[in-house]
Amino acid sequence: MTVSSDQILCIGSVLWDVIGRSASHMRQGSDVPGRISRLPGGVALNIAMTLVRFGQKPVLLTAIGRDAEGDELTDSCARIGMITDHIYRSDDLPTDRYMAVEGANGLIAAIADAHSLEAAGDKILRPMTDGRLGSDAQPFCGRVALDGNLTLTLLEQIAQSPAFAAADLRVAPASPGKAERLLPFLNHRRATLYVNLEEAGLLCQTTFSASEEAARCLVERGAPRVLVTDGGRSASEADAERIITRTPPEVLVTRVTGAGDTFMAAHIAAEAKGANRATALDRALQAAATYVSGETPL
Repeated sequence: MTVSSDQILCIGSVLWDVIGRSASHMRQGSDVPGRISRLPGGVALNIAMTLVRFGQKPVLLTAIGRDAEGDELTDSCARIGMITDHIYRSDDLPTDRYMAVEGANGLIAAIADAHSLEAAGDKILRPMTDGRLGSDAQPFCGRVALDGNLTLTLLEQIAQSPAFAAADLRVAPASPGKAERLLPFLNHRRATLYVNLEEAGLLCQTTFSASEEAARCLVERGAPRVLVTDGGRSASEADAERIITRTPPEVLVTRVTGAGDTFMAAHIAAEAKGANRATALDRALQAAATYVSGETPL
């Protein structure tokens, strides 16, 4: 079994994003003109797409249906430059979807239909144990990006599995509502958590006013390493030795869905290329700022 050093596993949701965007401020009940797009998305795929832009070769581990939408999605991922050989294709589960509405004042509402990923369970991890990417005896030793759309049961299994014992685990919740799914990795010696300020508060059962305070609390609670973002205000990277805090570049925000995934992927890619901690954080913030400004292609 040979896995090249620039292959990063992306485990989690790969689905169709249906996003409605308007330049108007919106509230409940708003009916405004805008644009509606349908694009490949999902946390794992958003991370993988950014990794490709930074010269990496992401390997997708996910569940996609054997329906027409699934065929189209898998083909799109392969054309973009991802390795799709190890995707679990289900005959009886439909391809997942995510729908969101964004206004000038940010995300208004979103619904994630990731039931097929949840139903597939540990079938998506078979390449990690059957020798294709690793096994209990010869665990995968590269970087692994995990997203919180996986069930708590599956995340706990990954945290305890010998097949992941040598991996550099990078973990992010899919949303604040799934932040507590990261608890199995809070004291995991090989895990790095990527969370926003609200998610950090949920993990620490409190509220924070700044990313540095949140990062410090997570480390005190046992996290070996964390990155905490707070929109355009600040971002902090911390371990037991030190905390680095930076202010993101100021940009005009034109979109928000996928910004956190872009930040995480850019940070992983920077470190994969040998960047030190401060430089990796700076590059991740610049990539996220470029993304939300609309300068990065969808």
